[in-house]
Amino acid sequence: MKDYSLLQGKRVLLVDDEADVLEALEELLIMCEVFKANNFEVAREYLQTHYFDLAVLDIMGVKGYELLEIAVKRNVTAVMLTAHAMLPENIVKSYTEGAASFLPKEQMVSIAAFLNDILEAKGDGKNPWNHWYERLASFFEDKFGPELQDMAKKRKGILDEREFWEKFPFR
Repeated sequence: MKDYSLLQGKRVLLVDDEADVLEALEELLIMCEVFKANNFEVAREYLQTHYFDLAVLDIMGVKGYELLEIAVKRNVTAVMLTAHAMLPENIVKSYTEGAASFLPKEQMVSIAAFLNDILEAKGDGKNPWNHWYERLASFFEDKFGPELQDMAKKRKGILDEREFWEKFPFR
């Protein structure tokens, strides 16, 4: 079993509008001090009044990107979690708006490993998105096809999105 000692005692805010997702995440993060919010208002209040080491933010249903903005301002390491917003542009948006990672709910059984990777990368002064790519490249290639980066580069959209995929992974 992997050592998740970097997570031991960390204060983690979990935000999702689905109670079963919150319960599953809490069970997977038993080594952490977990706070749960099932809506935007409660999550915003927590972020504005409490200290957190990490925040796991659902994108849809709880205004995840608005919460990400608050988390970034409060220097909270935030991870975006989604089931329905699995689009290359949301990966880019998560990165450019300051998230430390972007995780599909289908992979949340590995949440402790993802969060531990983020803390390890940050501790080593590295970009946590490199671990993301190592862990999830095959998942996203299966989801979007083997040419994920080429597909994303060809999408019509903002220049930042093309630049993002041209530089990805961030070595």
